Amino acid sequence: MRIVRLANFVTVHTGGLRTTLRELGKGYQDAGHEAVLIVPGRGFKDQQTSQGRVITLPSAPIPRTGGYRVLAGRRELIKLLDSLEPDRIEVSDRTTLRWTGNWARQRGVRSMMVSHESLAGLLGVWGMPKRDALADRLNRRTAEAFDTIVSTTGFAAAEFRRLGVPNLVEVPLGVDLEVFHPGREDASVRSRYARADELLVVFASRLSAAKRPELAVDTVAVLRNNKVPAVLVVAGDGTRRTSLAYRAARLPVRFAGHIADRKAVAALLASADVVVAPGPVETFGLSALEALACGTPVVVDEQSALPEVIGDAGIAVPGTAEAFADAVSQLMERPREERRAMARARAERYGWSRAVEGFLNAHGAQPAPALIRPAVPRPRPVVRPTREPGADEAGATRYA
Repeated sequence: MRIVRLANFVTVHTGGLRTTLRELGKGYQDAGHEAVLIVPGRGFKDQQTSQGRVITLPSAPIPRTGGYRVLAGRRELIKLLDSLEPDRIEVSDRTTLRWTGNWARQRGVRSMMVSHESLAGLLGVWGMPKRDALADRLNRRTAEAFDTIVSTTGFAAAEFRRLGVPNLVEVPLGVDLEVFHPGREDASVRSRYARADELLVVFASRLSAAKRPELAVDTVAVLRNNKVPAVLVVAGDGTRRTSLAYRAARLPVRFAGHIADRKAVAALLASADVVVAPGPVETFGLSALEALACGTPVVVDEQSALPEVIGDAGIAVPGTAEAFADAVSQLMERPREERRAMARARAERYGWSRAVEGFLNAHGAQPAPALIRPAVPRPRPVVRPTREPGADEAGATRYA
């Protein structure tokens, strides 16, 4: 069957979402289905990739968001969806694309909304008043518009569960256990950032308010004050980059920027002593899971979904620099081989094949019998851009 996926807010800095879209698309293709992804970008593009067909529609950037774009041309998108004739649609945006649920219902197409974030949590980060009431109202509308709501953790499912949503399904995401592996540890990578007698701490995420990168910097400040020779590497970019540099001016903080090469990211994570993930509204936290897969323990905010993901392979604490620093020191008291083995063992519970199976179950689209052969796509409709093409791209059931 043809599964058409739509996503907004996809940039080079949205590593978790990009990874999820890529791995699910590849999994759908391998399972004998045809995957089509529609995303916004600078110019029109229609290409066949390892994750299936990817169509990029021209979209203007949203001011002061770090380059985010949305599929704003509803008439153009409806025309494209009608031409694609999907059997299923899968939507990764609960705000600007919620209307596609009604489009699908009118045409007899089954629909799925993937909840990648806690709406109430994000509203809290943005300082919105009466956030719970607003989130409940919007979440109820979302649940009514789509046949299935997928959440990736119990934390993410909670705001739908409290509404008694009957079409809620919980499906954990996965991690690439081959790319992210303890064998990626590299002494030359480590020496690039820290001396042999220093503690290498890594923050690998988008530099936005929701991720709280400032807490990573403050954690290293506390560690240094406690006479722990800690060094922080910040792997990522975003709107908080400049303010973060000012905050870290007198501290041993190295800014690596956005690292596009996944193997290079894996080498950094595997070479670190500990990774910190201070975001309080993380609903899964792929970067933390990637760290565990590399054999590196993680300190996370206890308010997020990450405690249920990392288990005893890390430590969950309140969102203060003192608590994070203390947790880092506690992890370093564990024997090195023990903490690395625990981290890897935890990550091995989360393979992408299991995530793909769970998503297909949620779609009511079991893997096709011909799993060992590629999907045979139906004839591709010709999609023509409306503008001149640019040069660039653009209670819950748990399936384990």
